[in-house]
Amino acid sequence: MEFEYKNIVVAVDGSKTSEKAFKKALTFVKRNHARLILAHVVDSRTFATAEAYDRTLGERAEEYAKELINSYVENAKEVGITDIVRCIEYGSPKVKIAKDIANSVHADLIICGATGMNAVERFLIGSVSESITRYATCDVLVVR
Repeated sequence: MEFEYKNIVVAVDGSKTSEKAFKKALTFVKRNHARLILAHVVDSRTFATAEAYDRTLGERAEEYAKELINSYVENAKEVGITDIVRCIEYGSPKVKIAKDIANSVHADLIICGATGMNAVERFLIGSVSESITRYATCDVLVVR
């Protein structure tokens, strides 16, 4: 009996590497007849203090997230994928993707893009993809 992934989470943020991860996810979803979960985490920590000066930052981040997810949904539908779940969360992408989102949708695979951070940045703050591979309880594919 061959193993099949049934719930595939792809983490998207609009970057080139997340675009590559999305394209890879499409092939996995089609091959496995799986459900595609498009996940975007609005990192609310990045604009929390700045929002004191500009209250529209949160609203703009939310609008960007919706537009981003909707564009990925349209792309997935164009290639024949219909079982799609939109998932927009707020908080730290490092925690939300690997722990909260993956568990809530019973993910058996998370696909994410590798980051373009240099060694110093990774040492100081760590990458999202590194955190996902460290804390996820399911398989993880990091796309370069």
